[in-house]
Order: sequence, then structure tokens, then C-alpha cells
Amino acid sequence: MSSIRPLPAELAEKARQELNEDSKTVSSDLQHIKEWIKKQPHLRARTDDQWLLAFLRGCKFSLERTKEKLDMYYALRTTAPDLYKINHKHQLFNEILDLGSFIFLPKGIGLTKPAVALVRPGAYDPNKYTVSEVVSVSNVIEKIILMENDNAIISGVQNILDLENVTMGHFLQMTPVQMKKMVVHMQEATPFRVKGTHYLNTPKGFEVIFNAMKNLLNEKNKSRLYVHNKNYEEMYKHIPKDILPAEYGGNGGTIKEIVEYWKQKVREYSAFLDEDLQYGTDESKRPGKPKTAEDMFGVEGSFRQLEFD
Repeated sequence: MSSIRPLPAELAEKARQELNEDSKTVSSDLQHIKEWIKKQPHLRARTDDQWLLAFLRGCKFSLERTKEKLDMYYALRTTAPDLYKINHKHQLFNEILDLGSFIFLPKGIGLTKPAVALVRPGAYDPNKYTVSEVVSVSNVIEKIILMENDNAIISGVQNILDLENVTMGHFLQMTPVQMKKMVVHMQEATPFRVKGTHYLNTPKGFEVIFNAMKNLLNEKNKSRLYVHNKNYEEMYKHIPKDILPAEYGGNGGTIKEIVEYWKQKVREYSAFLDEDLQYGTDESKRPGKPKTAEDMFGVEGSFRQLEFD
């Protein structure tokens, strides 16, 4: 158990009450999952205690649900490789990170309050980058959060989706298949519990994408969508202004400073991230039916008929 970080008392109590965490059984639960991984011929997965603990917590210590989520997490690397193609060594990685399209805010609301991610699709040029490439970069950051941010796992995450400067070019990248991949990743593969998604600066045409995405979500996540548009005051009731970047009137550092913070984190985690590239699934060895992209996400289509100014 020495490889697991001790939790502050308040957070440990939250994990006990909300996630069924029991310090007496964590060790045997971890052992159970490790033994299960060993027996899966198709699965190459990390077995660090802290890593597996994130998945156990995200699944409220249901061993079966943890196995399903871990399996899906690694299967996506095979069935949706475009979501992982820009890794930390890729020439585009820092270029995309510099845009600040996805940043996890280092300044938290408090020990037992959800962590906050800020997503700004309008910060990238859709003629130069794809949404998959931007998601790839965010997935690298996500791996680091899974390893080191207990609060994000235990208390959950709130997302701010600021659609300022989003264009038709951005919307056309959001095909039904692309949306399905992103929803499966968020809802079925990662152990983050999304406590709210807050939409700001919504442009014309937004409803088409919003409703299509909403239809893919489970009821719990549907009930946690908030469209604030220009009403920032409404958002501040959920996410205190103080923790936001300076560009949003907060004291959480500038977006550029937050990007630099994440670049440093990526450097610190470079060995971990190098090692992580070997993990995934070999669907030809999966017992039963292999998972395929077509089965999981359907076939390509687009929203070309969108009306947009």
C-alpha cells in the first residue's frame, strides 16, 4: 500500500461516504483487479496502485464496473486511435497545448469540491488542426490528472465549454461518429465523474450539435448540462470566479501561465508518458467478439446542413 498517496482526512471521508472506499479492503480490491488484468489475453494495462485506484474510485469500488471501464479505456486506443495520435513527443503537442484549447485549472475550488477544466475550441484553427488532435493533447493531460489529482477523481470534474470564436469549420469536424467517440471516452472509459458542463458564448447553430451530443449522454449527465451563454454570473454560482484564469476575471493565473504549468508537468511525467504508449488492446486476442470502431461508433456522416453565421 506504500505506493498509494494518503488522503487528507476530509477527502478520505468524502471517498468513504460517496464512493464506498474502505481502507481495509483497498489492498485486496487492487490485487483482484491486477489478477484480472493478468488473465486478459487482449489487454495491456498499467498496474500502478495509484492508477488502478483512480478507476476503482471512479466506479465506486464496483469491481465489475472497474473491469469494464479499464477494458474500455484501453480498447479506445485501438478503436479510436485518432484520439491518441498526438502524444507528448509529437511535434504538434506543444503547438496545440500553447493554444490553450484545453486546460485543467491548477487552482481548485477547495479540497472536496470538483476540479475544473476549461475547453475553448475557438482557440484552434479548424483549417490547421482537427478536434481529434486537440482531444489527443487533452488525453495526455488527463493521464497526469488520473495519477496525481485525487480530488478530481473523488469530488468529480466540472467543465467550462467556452464557444467564443467557434466557426462552421469547428462544427463540421463534429461528425456523429466523432461525438460518439468523445462521449464513449468521457462517459464509459475514464473514471472522472462529470458534475457539470457549462456552456458559454453559444453561437448560432449550437443547438444542433448540443442536442445531438445530449442524445448520446446518460440521464445523469444530461441533467448536468448548463447553457449560460453570456450570463457569466449564473456560472459563478457553480464555479467561483476567483479560480478562473485572469482572462475570465479570476485569480487563477493567465491562460499562458496555466499552459506553462502543464508543459512543466508533462516534462516531469515524461518517463511515465513514454511507458504509457505501450498499453492498449489486441482485439484479435479478445475472448469473444473483438471490439470494432464500426460497432462502437457507427459510420461517418456530418452536419453539413447546419445554418451558421
